[in-house]
Amino acid sequence: MASAHGFASSLMSLTELGFTLSSSFSIQRSRLIVPKFFRSFSVEYCSRLAITICNHQNPRFVVPKRDRIREFRLFKSVELDQFLTSDDEDEMSEGFFEAIEELERMTREPSDVLEEMNDRLSARELQLVLVYFSQEGRDSWCALEVFEWLRKENRVDKETMDLMVSIMCSWVKKLIEGEHDVGDVVDLLVDMDCVGLKPSFSMIEKVISLYWEMEENDKAVLFVKEVLRREIAYAEDDADGHKGGPTGYLAWKMMVEGNYRGAVKLVIHLRESGLKPEIYSYLIAMTAVVKELNEFAKALRKLKGFTKSGLIAELDAENVELIEKYQSNLLADGVCLSNWVLQEGRSSLQGVVYERLLAMYICAGRGLEAERQLWEMKVVGKEADRELYDIVLAICASKKEASAISRLLTGMEVTSSIRRKKTLSWLLRGYIKGSHFDDASETIIKMLDLGLCPGYLDRAAVLQGLRNRIQQTGNVETYLKLCKHLSDANLIGPCLVYLYMKKYKLWIVKTI
Repeated sequence: MASAHGFASSLMSLTELGFTLSSSFSIQRSRLIVPKFFRSFSVEYCSRLAITICNHQNPRFVVPKRDRIREFRLFKSVELDQFLTSDDEDEMSEGFFEAIEELERMTREPSDVLEEMNDRLSARELQLVLVYFSQEGRDSWCALEVFEWLRKENRVDKETMDLMVSIMCSWVKKLIEGEHDVGDVVDLLVDMDCVGLKPSFSMIEKVISLYWEMEENDKAVLFVKEVLRREIAYAEDDADGHKGGPTGYLAWKMMVEGNYRGAVKLVIHLRESGLKPEIYSYLIAMTAVVKELNEFAKALRKLKGFTKSGLIAELDAENVELIEKYQSNLLADGVCLSNWVLQEGRSSLQGVVYERLLAMYICAGRGLEAERQLWEMKVVGKEADRELYDIVLAICASKKEASAISRLLTGMEVTSSIRRKKTLSWLLRGYIKGSHFDDASETIIKMLDLGLCPGYLDRAAVLQGLRNRIQQTGNVETYLKLCKHLSDANLIGPCLVYLYMKKYKLWIVKTI
């Protein structure tokens, strides 16, 4: 996964080389499309060398080589150790100065000049040519065309590639910091691709990171839109599901900051605007739906806790309706995104889609829909973890979905005793959550018959629920039956069960 750190590491500290040149003559080149802005910004680069070019209409190097190098070193210069060292000063040939002079004249294509002087220029000198033409006041076209020629001649080694990437990163950063149009940034990326500059990281992701770090979130969105509109190529997502495009990366950045709803809206907005986000962005947005539903569920649990403790009043019908509507809208967005993946993506993504839908419905407490995704996953060969079956079972139990419960319990008898206990414990807790205490009591008895011991808190919760119901309905049969089974299993001690029948003014007491 790319990061802004990767961009910073590739962007070296570049300080101006101290060249002075005023040549009013320039020509229009047609092979590349470089914004005119590039002629005005400075690329700061590190070097121990400096060159002074005489200020004439047709600049000439008119001083001996030793004097040129001496003057070259007098200007502002700092470290360029990984590209040029002090030892290179003695190796700088007359051909290097002649190449600079000829390229500055702009009377011939850079490729023609370099082809003619190919044998006279070392790799180090060619690197310095790149740096020279990347400066303020120089023809940035030339730097790009020199690199293009180097690539075609197979003379781009790792150092040269790192150098050119640094120059381009500097240009990108200056465009963004200078608050230039998003289109200018996209133009520069297009030019990078034209000359065959392909860094080991995604420049598109780095641009988004820069906008994000500068809190220019709206421009980051505009940048992504422009990239999609121009259909600029980007790395596709790989088999491991890593982000493969601008939309997914921007949505991921939003998720990192906790803006899950914003990530979902971004992807849907771009798709509905007629653009074509990458498939992976839909999966990222589905993950955002899951996280938003999970956070929403946590907030609702806190709200119910405050209500139960009397800190706030019960929610009225209008608020309940708003809560249900918000949750339903989130689920609808998730389903919409899943449909796009299934329509446009590879068949191998089906299991991932159903997995995301399963997580969505679990967070929303939708048992029947969640159960369906379990079977969908099974059909496409992606078996869900057994724990997920148990969670869905508990949700169905809380809603007393008898058919779904029966289907989910199929085959439980052939599993291990530990697995059976976990499954029945989830079922029991689902019944408790839904206040279905008769069913919960039957589940405890079933566990005891199978030689399984229900958890203490689960047993206590069921007994408490049944006692409360006795006070409301007067029905004691279920309570007595459960107490008898628990006593036989030595899970409770002897106790007295008593009931006052108001109609007959009669107390009934029974020892268990």
